Amino acid sequence: MTKSSKILFLIMALLLVGMIAVLFCYSSTKSELLAAQSLVMKQQHNQKTTQFLQMFVKQVIKSDTEVDFETRLKLENAVRELKDEKVLAEWQKFVQSKTEVEAQSNVKNLLEVLIDKINQ
Repeated sequence: MTKSSKILFLIMALLLVGMIAVLFCYSSTKSELLAAQSLVMKQQHNQKTTQFLQMFVKQVIKSDTEVDFETRLKLENAVRELKDEKVLAEWQKFVQSKTEVEAQSNVKNLLEVLIDKINQ
């Protein structure tokens, strides 16, 4: 092997090692980015769930009067915006309650599901 071919071989080996290092860093950074994006999405969902829960407590549970149509519509839109089938199912059970006792039971179930969703 001549001196120039040894230098060329050394340069190619260094480039190969550099490319492997860059690929490793890229892969590591990509997985960190995906984890961060997942965390942000979870936090956004928790924020929406918390906002719905606050609205529900203030406008339904603490209400001394019957909940008006506009408030029910806002709550319905907020619960649908969560895009969570379990929460929506519990909401619909609550809305379709026939008696006060049934409504109270369904409220407890809805609140439990909402808290569970936030704590997941």
